[in-house]
Amino acid sequence: MSNAEAIAREEYRRAHVPLYNDQKLKLGVFAVNCSNGVNISHAPTTYRVTWEHTSDIVKRADAMGFELALPVARWRGFGGTTDFNGESFETYTWAAGLAQATRNIMVAATSHVPTVHPIVAAKQATTIDHISNGRFALNLVMGWFTPEMEMFQGTQRAHDDRYRYGAEWLGIVKRLWTDEAPFDFESESFRIRQAQAHPKPVQKPHPVLINAGHSPAAIEFSAREVDFSFVGFDSIESVKAVAARVRDKARTDYRRHIGICTSALVVCRETEAEARQVYRSIIEHGDWVAADNLMKVLGIESQSFNDRIQKYRERLVAGWGTNPIIGTPAQVTDQLAQVSAAGVDGVVFGFLDYNEELKYFDSTVMPLLRQAGLRR
Repeated sequence: MSNAEAIAREEYRRAHVPLYNDQKLKLGVFAVNCSNGVNISHAPTTYRVTWEHTSDIVKRADAMGFELALPVARWRGFGGTTDFNGESFETYTWAAGLAQATRNIMVAATSHVPTVHPIVAAKQATTIDHISNGRFALNLVMGWFTPEMEMFQGTQRAHDDRYRYGAEWLGIVKRLWTDEAPFDFESESFRIRQAQAHPKPVQKPHPVLINAGHSPAAIEFSAREVDFSFVGFDSIESVKAVAARVRDKARTDYRRHIGICTSALVVCRETEAEARQVYRSIIEHGDWVAADNLMKVLGIESQSFNDRIQKYRERLVAGWGTNPIIGTPAQVTDQLAQVSAAGVDGVVFGFLDYNEELKYFDSTVMPLLRQAGLRR
């Protein structure tokens, strides 16, 4: 079977899954299970981490035709006056609740692989896939926030070793999703006897898998193991280059097709001046202590590039490090068209005030996206 035939066969098997529909640019909401969402800021907003509020946001996105609700897995905050992301809903149970509350949107769990045993994760994922009738996605995170990992196991693995462990973990999960007979599994990290799991997921061969990361180990893992890679959005040029690199590796080395998605803070208002004023307000109300704590964890502490570091601090405060999409509905549409043209299949959005801004996005941007051929 040729590469093209193998890819076509896999896409056919997933044709019923929302993230594989025929919309040119898939859309989603991001980080609505954590306090402050994507903004490390005290800027005024109605957004709160309550079940009523977060479920209203996802139900609104579902009604708008969005394809994905993607949470952030957090076990502790980043300090400062906001304690950014310090309140959060655990993502498997969050996804299970939303699966029952929605009709079409895919609901994801974000799973730090060192924090949950693969047999438990496989069973939880299958349960949510059945609740949602095949609308579940699993976002795999190797555990980058060292203080969180120390809460669970006392130590943090070296970077590439996290991906080795993640590959073993996922190998067990995939077999539990597909193997009918019990199996043994022995590796450096696991010694499992007669593993089995029934029923199997609704999705075949397994629920949609997601991963993010730009390191060689991360790109290798994504190209080999998952269905969608979330890439950073520093600029149109960078996202285009990374998207091409990940796709080429998946196609060339593993005869697989992989989707490319990204995230972005959207600030859309009637005029560009209004939009930029809101964006500036997020920064002016920023919690710089929490932002600096996050930068230390990420290893961004160099004093050699102060201007560049300051720009990145602002992007962390307003949008979790992404390139913001700011402007009028027409300008936002144009920017999303550029993202799509760079080879991106989908974008998950952060907002300052998700519920209120989704209403405006629905009435003003969605019609323009349809006119632009990005949505139908």
